Amino acid sequence: MRVFAVPEVSEVPMDTARVRQMWHLLEPLHALHYYAPESFEEAAALGYGTGERWPSYFAWRAAPLGPAGPARVAAAFYSFSPAMVARYVPAAWEVAAPADVLAARLRAVDRTYRALLDVTGVQEAAALARRAAEAADTAGRPLAAAHAELPWADAPHLVLWQAATLLREHRGDGHVAALLTAGLDPVEALVSFAAVGAAPEGVFASRGWSGEEWAAARERLAARGLVDAGGAATPAGRELRAEVERRTDELAAAPWAALGPDSAGRLAELLGGPWLAAIGSGLLPSENTLGIGKI
Repeated sequence: MRVFAVPEVSEVPMDTARVRQMWHLLEPLHALHYYAPESFEEAAALGYGTGERWPSYFAWRAAPLGPAGPARVAAAFYSFSPAMVARYVPAAWEVAAPADVLAARLRAVDRTYRALLDVTGVQEAAALARRAAEAADTAGRPLAAAHAELPWADAPHLVLWQAATLLREHRGDGHVAALLTAGLDPVEALVSFAAVGAAPEGVFASRGWSGEEWAAARERLAARGLVDAGGAATPAGRELRAEVERRTDELAAAPWAALGPDSAGRLAELLGGPWLAAIGSGLLPSENTLGIGKI
């Protein structure tokens, strides 16, 4: 039997502790949507193939950008191979318009949350999460800005999901900035993350890079002294990845600073139950490219 514990603030340095904790608590609540059977049912109703999750994934996640082309989606998502993105975008908009995808997305989340959570008990958490999300700065953050323009739902459990989603895309946009500052291109970002043991290399294959592209990126990192001959991170490589994560936390801090320590702490308490329900659902993979599978 697996035993889960809500992430503690003491797990990371206190200057970024609350920021990191809130990410760990909110990310599973957001990610449920990509794996829930209700989402695949709604995707199938729109006309998307459901033999794999990618046709609906690219539609769900890119829809706030409007009918974006593959270059814009690949740029915003960053870690996916442009060739992989091009297999699903713009074909996604030939199946359904972004507005229809967004409507189906909320229906899927509504059904998923009602099946897994006590949706009658999330009003306070939803209100606090929305306050944090509305304080998120969106300059230079395309995915966060796109979500910030969407109207808020009326139901508190949908507000909670929307807030979690906006906040995770806000963090993700900042993470891309940190990777760019560190001089890590999209495939190098994955290779360097695998090198520090965030997840096995096979997990990162889902991002569509070829073996040749992966090997070339490893060679580039080795030339910089960031990985050794076997592909493991060197001390310099670990230091660079730690700097990327530190900078990511700093760039994600503004919404939580605006919410304040007391309200952020209260939200963390309130999210314990939903977090356990999300993790305990069995829908989320234990190993993933975000490096949060060990919660």
